[in-house]
Amino acid sequence: MDLLQAILIAIVEGLTEYLPVSSTAHMIFTSSFFGIQEDDFVKLFQVSIQFGAILAVVVLYWKKFFDFTKINFYIKLACAVIPALVLGKIFDDKIDAVLGNPIPIAIVLILGGIVLLFIDGRFNNPTVANEEDITIKKAVTIGFWQCLAMMPGTSRSAASIIGGMQQGLTRETAAEFSFFLAVPTMLAVTTYSLFLKTYEVSQLKGYELLTQSSENLKLFLIGNIVAFVVAVIAIKFFIGIIKKYGFKPWGYYRIIAGIILLTYFSLNK
Repeated sequence: MDLLQAILIAIVEGLTEYLPVSSTAHMIFTSSFFGIQEDDFVKLFQVSIQFGAILAVVVLYWKKFFDFTKINFYIKLACAVIPALVLGKIFDDKIDAVLGNPIPIAIVLILGGIVLLFIDGRFNNPTVANEEDITIKKAVTIGFWQCLAMMPGTSRSAASIIGGMQQGLTRETAAEFSFFLAVPTMLAVTTYSLFLKTYEVSQLKGYELLTQSSENLKLFLIGNIVAFVVAVIAIKFFIGIIKKYGFKPWGYYRIIAGIILLTYFSLNK
């Protein structure tokens, strides 16, 4: 993977991580379409640049993350991320197996789009308009909803937002809590990928792959910077769209993109 390809993947990550369209699916499809060889470093890169996207949320909502007087906020996030930590570890190998096959991911992209078309009409009597009113029970339930995104193509953002709305959160509050929950979730995934996971082909840990060459480290740093900048823009854009139009635009996008990608990969098997 060269520098231009790394920047391209980072832009895709930044644009899609917090949108209900599946960043993993988009990065896989981008890599395949542009002929980026999926070696161990590319797999690590696609996960590790989520760190830049994490920083985007922390910077945009810095008052929330650094208000240490509101301990309940941190407790709710800690409780909500536990289901993903446990189930993610259990199903890690199965998730990796699915990542190698883009066709089922495209199908899930389409199915998720159909779901989004009906979400606004399904949960139209919200009772929770502020993060402070989210109980620990609701937070944990949203955390279990987030686990649906372990199937690549589902979208972590879409799953947790739908879970939030099912628990009575307004669209905006559900989206913001999804952003907050992304920080410990993706921090855990990035940490696991860098320091605990051994990659199949090279038998190296993630940090060993990064420090294997100065080029790998350079791509990692630039990728995270690009993902951060693009994610800041995407988050602001997304909040404005859901306030005005709800989730239907993203539903139509997922269906159209899924059909195109399903056709493309079916013809190029």
